[in-house]
Amino acid sequence: MADMRAFRDEIHGWAAGGPGEPASDLAVRLGVRTAVLLEGPSDLAAVEALAARRGRDLAAEGVCVVAMGGAMSVGRYTGLLGPSGLGLRLAGLCDEGEQRFYDRALQRARAASHSAFFVCVRDLEDELIRALGTARVEEIVRTEGDHRAWQTFLRQPAQHGRPRQQQLRRFLGTKKGRKIRYGHLLVEALDHDQVPAPLDDLLASL
Repeated sequence: MADMRAFRDEIHGWAAGGPGEPASDLAVRLGVRTAVLLEGPSDLAAVEALAARRGRDLAAEGVCVVAMGGAMSVGRYTGLLGPSGLGLRLAGLCDEGEQRFYDRALQRARAASHSAFFVCVRDLEDELIRALGTARVEEIVRTEGDHRAWQTFLRQPAQHGRPRQQQLRRFLGTKKGRKIRYGHLLVEALDHDQVPAPLDDLLASL
């Protein structure tokens, strides 16, 4: 896993304008075959949590899960890692509202026919909240010691009258690191038959 983290770090450095040789060398040495492109670290936490629940070691399988730092980076990462770059198979999740950017990037990278991307209606947090139900998510919030913060959040004028699901989704993004922590926790709380289809299908495709 440590080597796969090093590979991931090299990818990020390359995407930021650094040299590509270290990433290329590590890809060969580690036998990397697939890059899973995700928008952010909370999505990464959720994917890795589900893989662990199912007894899969993605790094040992040659799968590198990458948080791109935003959907607008997809063109850069598909170019570096797809057929015109390292030649890896590409997979991942995208939000419905940003699907056109992913489609365009995959076409440009000549990767559309050899990729597996799955679409969340709004985002993965929204999929997880809907799968669990708002009452269960609120129970997890209480268990994690965030009940007081949640109640304070609900008293904000902007939250009055909003659907509970939207409130919970917004709450998860109000503090640095919270989305990442809950990305893992919400996946851990899912029953086997509750796993949202995009997440379930992604893991099955790897």
